[in-house]
Amino acid sequence: MEGQNMSKVVLLACGSFNPITNMHLRMFELARDHLEDTGRYSVIKGIISPVSDGYKKKGLIEACHRVEMARLATENSQWITVDSWECLQPEWVETLKVIRHHYEEQMAAEQNEDDVDTVRYAKKRRYLEGTTHLKIRECPQLMMLCGADVLESFVIPNLWKQDDIAEILGRYGLVCITRSGSDPYKFIHQSDLLWKYRKNIHVVPEWVTNEISATHVRQALRRGQSVRYLLPDDVVQYIQEHQLYNSDTEQKNADVILAPLQRYTGASSS
Repeated sequence: MEGQNMSKVVLLACGSFNPITNMHLRMFELARDHLEDTGRYSVIKGIISPVSDGYKKKGLIEACHRVEMARLATENSQWITVDSWECLQPEWVETLKVIRHHYEEQMAAEQNEDDVDTVRYAKKRRYLEGTTHLKIRECPQLMMLCGADVLESFVIPNLWKQDDIAEILGRYGLVCITRSGSDPYKFIHQSDLLWKYRKNIHVVPEWVTNEISATHVRQALRRGQSVRYLLPDDVVQYIQEHQLYNSDTEQKNADVILAPLQRYTGASSS
């Protein structure tokens, strides 16, 4: 039957989401359409995982606000959820470890489903186990979802460990949404590591270009300009109620070295 041989996929997007924008949400929709259009995948879930405050990125506001804005943005989605595990960690956690965590969570969820089936359909399962037609429940494939800027960041010295990139691409896979002026295919061709795992990198063209930058959104907010229709209305209201983005918040972590660079080079803040 059609659909039986399709692999179930969970999409995981890690990032600052400072703040979450409509483009962040569009990435999930674009990725799902692209993967399902191949006839090989069925996307069952999307997860937004905001980075912890320990990432030390300039202008990064508190995780509690970023998570709440993401939850408000996804309230009406039937398949995109927000997970706070990463942002609740006291220190920055490498993306690979976040991916491993969510993969293990999916495995545990599938195991729980199997346990329920075993109790509910004990006789039927005992019968099936005696046949050669028992279909073992497979854990959904977890893929990292990102924009072209993240793919290009793989070559920035000391921002990523090469072994981490190899495991992310080799074991899990990547869905990359293009942006105006970027050429992921050229970038993949120029990198031996990316070329090695090119079959696990799904490049998704965004034909309706919409370059919403969280940096530009914060700039508009600092200047008292409207950001409506760039962010979900509930997120705009939340920002206004909590007066989140201003000149002071943009200077947060201004004199601090980004956590990955600290960890991989042994550098420290000045």
